[in-house]
Amino acid sequence: MTITPTATGPHVLRRMNCLAVLDALRSADGMTARVSALVATTRLSRPAVSRALAALADAGVVEFLATEDSGVGRPAQRARFRAECGHVAGIDIGPHKLLVTVADLAGTVCAERRVATPPGAAGPQVAGLLRATLTAVAADAGVEPTALWAVTVGTPGVVDTERGEVVLAPSIPGWAGLPLLAELRDWLRCPVFIDNDVNLAVAAERWRGRAEDNLLYVHWGERIGSGSIIDGKPYRGASSAAGELGFVDLDTPLDDEPPPLVEGLGPFERLVGARAILELAVERCAGPLGDAIRAGGDVAVLFEAAANGDERAVAVVRTVARRFARGLATHLLAFDPGRVVVGGGVSGAGDVLFDAVRAELARMLLVPVELRISGLRGQGVVLGAIRVALDTAERRLADML
Repeated sequence: MTITPTATGPHVLRRMNCLAVLDALRSADGMTARVSALVATTRLSRPAVSRALAALADAGVVEFLATEDSGVGRPAQRARFRAECGHVAGIDIGPHKLLVTVADLAGTVCAERRVATPPGAAGPQVAGLLRATLTAVAADAGVEPTALWAVTVGTPGVVDTERGEVVLAPSIPGWAGLPLLAELRDWLRCPVFIDNDVNLAVAAERWRGRAEDNLLYVHWGERIGSGSIIDGKPYRGASSAAGELGFVDLDTPLDDEPPPLVEGLGPFERLVGARAILELAVERCAGPLGDAIRAGGDVAVLFEAAANGDERAVAVVRTVARRFARGLATHLLAFDPGRVVVGGGVSGAGDVLFDAVRAELARMLLVPVELRISGLRGQGVVLGAIRVALDTAERRLADML
């Protein structure tokens, strides 16, 4: 992220030069570069680059490295961005787990912990677990929680990002309306943000995946949700509730009353979420395979059997692919994103599942779509949280100059 000052004057020009040099330095291999390379990249004069580096060093964000003297002329001077001079935290909250990370200003994760949330844990209990885990992870990273520059929290449910409030969270009782942000800000004394987990996963795809101007990201695990990029901008909807694919109802007859939520799961999640896939596999795969799936409690056993050609497993995978494609098609026909990225736990099934999904979609859509599996797997939400926190850290860096 490049910050451009809007004021004018010599001090603003110096600051702009500092930011340009800092941006070039962080883009260099290993975040180190010779002064001559920075001159070439920024197209600033050598004295201007040298002054900018001196100011950055005074601010504590750059250091000069010793270089070997070739014996001819002046030794080449190298500078390094001190990514360790500040830290941010990215947090992924789910109904069954809490993933907390601390990263440096280059986005490199320094420490992380994944903890299980107690069954049936309510909002205040989850908030207490978050605070305890963040304290422990910060200690692992060698920093105090109150020394963090910014924190971003990813959560399931509908989030009003303007107010910093979870409006609706069916999967975590007592989570909606909890004054989490105010409590964290009072404790940490730094900017703290909260957003829908899938929206953060979209941010991670744009950062660590492939930047797309039109993209639909689908998180497929026990819960199913989606996030959209339209013309290069995230789309949230009028009530910040866009993308709740898990609540699409494909199963209830049209003239029947819709069923109530069960454990906070929407109709589509109950049809083809990870738990539903496991139950379907146990039901339709008898004998040793069914026993192995039941004992392991993991859909990976099903997909491995299908990849090895087990006919019953292949039949279940085709059923899952058909159901998922039918729900996904409701989004694709309306949105026409051109590209779909699928992440979450079920994305680990690989091509044995997604080749079948692609084949089903080809029969349901009017135009083809590129569907690929996220390379971020289970880290998408927390990486997106880190990215948002780093955007805030950028502003603090600029204010230091």
